[in-house]
Amino acid sequence: MNPQVEMNRWKRLVVSDYWVLYLSIACFLVLFPFTPRLASIENIRNIFSNMLPLLVVAIGETIVLITGGIDLSVTSVIGLSSVIGASIMSSDQGLLAGNPAAAAAGVAGMILAGVFVGWLNGIAVTRLRMPPFIATLTSMMFFGGLAVWLTQSRPIYDLPARFIELGQGAWLWLPNSLAVAGVTAVFAHVLLSRSLLGRWIYAVGTNPRTSLISGVPVNRVVTFAYAASGGCAAVASVLYTARLETGSPVLGQRILLDVIGATVIGGTSLFGGKGNALWTVFGVSFICLIDNSLNMLGLSYFVVTMVKGGIILFAALVDAARSRILAG
Repeated sequence: MNPQVEMNRWKRLVVSDYWVLYLSIACFLVLFPFTPRLASIENIRNIFSNMLPLLVVAIGETIVLITGGIDLSVTSVIGLSSVIGASIMSSDQGLLAGNPAAAAAGVAGMILAGVFVGWLNGIAVTRLRMPPFIATLTSMMFFGGLAVWLTQSRPIYDLPARFIELGQGAWLWLPNSLAVAGVTAVFAHVLLSRSLLGRWIYAVGTNPRTSLISGVPVNRVVTFAYAASGGCAAVASVLYTARLETGSPVLGQRILLDVIGATVIGGTSLFGGKGNALWTVFGVSFICLIDNSLNMLGLSYFVVTMVKGGIILFAALVDAARSRILAG
């Protein structure tokens, strides 16, 4: 075969919107002979169960990354939101214990807490001119510590059955968690691809100075992106908390690598201006497939983490290659 033709084929694959989907299929086919249970219905259900809350967080992270920022505080938002919601609706020690509206109030409190933390991050980046990495790292440390202090490291139990249904129940054949994640993904897709705000988000990530001169309200767009990220982390906290039936200050503490890795692997650029919700769905699917298959192979947590780090490095190299190909 002509080497030039072969090279052009690889270039088309790398710049394709579906290259991570192709990569996921290839990994599945390679790993299946070593882990036959990978294709079992029970295991596929387990992969989806782990994927859905992670997808919601990653969608919020995608919006921030497109603006050229990064949000490291999402794991602390998950823990803090879980504690706040459980403190409101727990039938044992909640503020609204026994109240029929306790579950709804708890969910509202969780989402408001996430949006508030995200808004603070946005203010720190836009008004105080703090680098996004430092602003959200500080936020992660402070609010993570606050969640532990509020509960004295103790989980909160006895959550209402109506709330638990959000993470474990189903309407007809459709799991409630799938409906929540699906609505979030569709909303984000429409926002980014069909709205003026979406065009502003891409413009800010591509060149904030030019966007400002063109009349784009850069500060408000960036603040919105961080608030959306915090809100998505809070929605994920609802799903995690309902699935585990427990409010925990350390909930989601280990998923930061997965969140950032999934968005970058999906194709969202760390330099801003590029990404979408569909790519993130593919990225989350891939990271959950790798995580599940490596665990089934009996590898330790540390080995799994090392492999994920290598995958993220590979994704960053592919992102750089895509940028060079598209620029050329």
